[in-house]
Amino acid sequence: MCTRVLWQRDDQPVLVGRNMDWKQSLGTNLWVLPRGVERAGIGAQDPNPLTWTARYGSVVAAAYDAATTDGINEAGLAVHVLWLAESEFGERDPALPAVSAASWAQLFLDRFATVAEAVAHLAEHPFQVRPQYDEHSDTVSTVHLGLDDAGGDSAIIEFLDGTPTVHHGRQYTVMTNSPPFEQQLELLRRYEGFGGDQPLPGTTAAADRFARAAYYVERLPPAGGSTARAYAALLSVMRNAAQPFGTPDPQRPNISSTIWRTLADLTNRVYVFESSFSPNIVWVRLDALDFTRAARLDLSGTDLADGASGSDGGSGSDGGSASDGGGLSDLVGDVSGRFEPAEVFEALSA
Repeated sequence: MCTRVLWQRDDQPVLVGRNMDWKQSLGTNLWVLPRGVERAGIGAQDPNPLTWTARYGSVVAAAYDAATTDGINEAGLAVHVLWLAESEFGERDPALPAVSAASWAQLFLDRFATVAEAVAHLAEHPFQVRPQYDEHSDTVSTVHLGLDDAGGDSAIIEFLDGTPTVHHGRQYTVMTNSPPFEQQLELLRRYEGFGGDQPLPGTTAAADRFARAAYYVERLPPAGGSTARAYAALLSVMRNAAQPFGTPDPQRPNISSTIWRTLADLTNRVYVFESSFSPNIVWVRLDALDFTRAARLDLSGTDLADGASGSDGGSGSDGGSASDGGGLSDLVGDVSGRFEPAEVFEALSA
């Protein structure tokens, strides 16, 4: 589940797209999270919670109003949390500060302007990530994390043996799910265009999506100075890597349908959200937001809600049918002014 693709050219904005693939509604809403907030990365029951103060404001897509899954900060750093079944965070070492998986992405958004800063901090100040149980899906989070910034830099962070493995460099433009990232790079070499002789694969498996996304993003034509065309070009790659409704399979529990996607313009600080349950696309301009207070854009009562992605069409997060054709949402286009004041949400603990 999930695909992230970074697209960078010297003559256009740095863009990153992300598909969220999941087996049911995540109750996703968009949040403006302010700078200056004091955070603890894990519940008070932990012997050594990681604490920090938010240096940057951010816009995030939050699951259940309790976990940052994707977002961009006002400095142009974006973070994406994707599933990785092989993740192993290790036993709790109380000598190291800890952050829950629900707050892992927010830590980077709050504190860093560039990928290089984030990677250097991780090396100099190690901490542990603790998985949390999701009662909505009856799963324990096994995830990895992608970072990208306005300079086109990239990093993939995975915990495979209790310690972080970091792949840092502009060349790491694609990430999906299993197997771990190093093995994905090895598998990629089998295909035409990457040193091998096999044709591009066509299934929704993570390794196949990785190969297709890597192939097509390298071959995107220049946008000719049109930011709108650049957005459309990257979204075409993201849709190619998407998983249609009806693809969940009990025999393949890590395969889910795409319920929403985002596109972040890291150069111009624009965050685009597209639900699989509506033809409407909305976007947020970070330069139009007030990062001194929290605010929330409620998607639960609109056709932008990420209804369950089963083969029956599922339901929106408010219980209404996501496929009943009940009319288009009134949320469309620039929604920077549609956020309502709210209290900062409390992240799920481990």
